[in-house]
Order: sequence, then structure tokens, then C-alpha cells
Amino acid sequence: MTNILRADHVTKAYQVRGAPEMIAVRDLSLDVAEGEFVCLIGASGCGKSTLLNMFAGFIQPTQGTVSLRGEPITRIEPRCGMVFQSYALFPWKTVRGNVEFGLELKGIPSSERRRTAARFIEMVQLKGFEDRYPYELSGGMQQRVCLARILAVDPMVLLMDEPFAALDAMTRQVLQEELLQIQERSRKTIVFITHNIDEALILADRIVILSARPGRVKAIVPNTLPRPRHVSIQLSPDYAALKAKIWEHVEEEVQRHVEADRLMAAG
Repeated sequence: MTNILRADHVTKAYQVRGAPEMIAVRDLSLDVAEGEFVCLIGASGCGKSTLLNMFAGFIQPTQGTVSLRGEPITRIEPRCGMVFQSYALFPWKTVRGNVEFGLELKGIPSSERRRTAARFIEMVQLKGFEDRYPYELSGGMQQRVCLARILAVDPMVLLMDEPFAALDAMTRQVLQEELLQIQERSRKTIVFITHNIDEALILADRIVILSARPGRVKAIVPNTLPRPRHVSIQLSPDYAALKAKIWEHVEEEVQRHVEADRLMAAG
């Protein structure tokens, strides 16, 4: 498969006034293939969001390069669409208005905007809610609007920063299955941050485990579970074996993170 995203020996350091320099990721390299679903997992503060923000062009690496189709990402990259944990909807716009927003910015004519918005609203199963405002929707429905808004502008890559973390378990499971269906139809490349190993095993083609800060790629685990996947796959021996393998890597890094925090607090 052809690589679409690349982080090449990337380091990102943050300088906070009055505090020592903080290195979020160090010498991190990662390739993401076109059409692939990659989950990033690791201890809090390991640089997952930093890496995603570099792919989006929101921040620049201190060293190394990030690129899209071989071109360096040096500013906000409109071909990479970001979905955040917070819903980030315009409260004064309806579902249709929110989904049409990016299309309006691109100068798409009104009639075409409406047709495109209708298609993606139906894709995320919100048909009939076009004229509702965000405050009239549940959290899961609001996150569906965010997904429809990003899909409507047809980015090459979806960057998703724990988009389902604030949702209850049942809604989260439903949206995981819907996201898989959308990805199978659209063949979008997706890079998805999660702290949840079960979520990663349901969604991902590959699971990338980052080390405790400064983040590096500690391990990459191919997900060999057959598709299409349903929550019932969690009962299989193969699922249990993969989960144990991933947890072994994650647990070690979580312990390192906790110990580093303890030493910092002790001065």
C-alpha cells in the first residue's frame, strides 16, 4: 500500500516560561498507509495529541518532518480533517448549517451544499434532524454531526482525538460500529487516538503503542481480527491474546509514567 502520512524522526519540545523545556515526542517515526485505520494508544502525556496536531499542521515539529503524500506539512493542512473529543459545533447553526459550514467556506453553491450535507447527514443516521440545534441533540448525535461536517469536505485523512471518550459505553459502541461502516464505504485513512484497548481492537488495522513521555513508537501491533468486526468478537481467544499483548506494552509505559510523576513531585 502507498503511504499517505509520514512522521520522520520527529521531535517536539515545548518551552514554558519559568519551567524546564518539556519534550513531548522524541525521534518518532511512523508511516500511515492510504486507506488504513491506525489507532494510537499509550500513557497520558505520551505525545499522542502532539503527533496528531503535527499531522493537522496546527503545530510544527522542533526537529524532523511530517508529510502528506510526500509534501512537508508546514501550515494547517485542509486535506487532514480533525475530529475532537469536544463537539465544537456552532450552537447558533442547525445540524444542516453545521454540516454545510466547511462547504460554504470553500465557495460551494447553496444547492450543491444542501445535497452534499443531506448525503452525509443520512450517512451518520441523522436524517430527520436537519433543523435541530446542537442543544437539542444528545452527545452521541452531536459527535455524528461533527463527523458528517468533516466528511462533507472530503479530506484525504481523518484525524480523531478520542472522539468517543465522553460518551456512555452503549453510545460509544454504536458509534464505533458506524465509523467502521463509514470507513469501509469511503476508504478514508483514519488516525484515531484512544486510551481504550478494546476500542482500538474493534477499530484498527494497526495499533501503535507510544512510550511514556517523551513519546516514541514502542511497538506496532497488526490487528489480525477478521472484518467486519462486532463487539461479540471480544469473546474470542484471538481477541484475548491480542489484548493481553497490547496491555503488556501499555502497562509498562503507564508504570514508567507514574514513576516519573512521583519523582517529579518529590523534587
